[in-house]
Amino acid sequence: MSNATTSAPMQSRVSDRAFYVFTGVVSAVALAVIGWILMVRRGGATEGVDLRFLPAVNASLNATAAVLLLAGWVAIKKGARRVHQYLMVSAFAVSGLFLVSYLAYHFVHGDTKYVGDWRGLYLSILASHVLLSMLVVPMALVAFYFTWRKQFDRHRKVTRWLAPIWVYVSVTGVVVYFMLRGSMPAVP
Repeated sequence: MSNATTSAPMQSRVSDRAFYVFTGVVSAVALAVIGWILMVRRGGATEGVDLRFLPAVNASLNATAAVLLLAGWVAIKKGARRVHQYLMVSAFAVSGLFLVSYLAYHFVHGDTKYVGDWRGLYLSILASHVLLSMLVVPMALVAFYFTWRKQFDRHRKVTRWLAPIWVYVSVTGVVVYFMLRGSMPAVP
């Protein structure tokens, strides 16, 4: 067996390892920033900045991501690979916009407390939403990576788990928004 034959799989593993390290670092930094904003900073000290319109924008972005994801699933089932690619990249971009908007809102205003009667249900939905959302970025990056490497079998293995998680996170983001808004006292 020649050196060229044995070095290709080794080079693939090395470059895969570098990508996984990159993905781990990006995911850890994202979680650290979110944790710092929500648990340490807690909003405030931004004179004259009012971003209270952003939760509605965020819910709309989550709903859009869910629609794009479902449309992408339909497209790939019908064999429309190019349409699927555009829809998935669009879903990732919309989810990225959501993340930036979410961080901006919480940077300025801090956390929003639920004050309604369904606290147990709200906290259950919120907990599952938050825990599963931590998986979306690294799994989506891995799915894109496998597509870029034309490793479609590996891509399918990841997306078999990613797709329902990402749709669930997008839909429950909208649910959390409406539950929070429904629990707020009316402003005169």
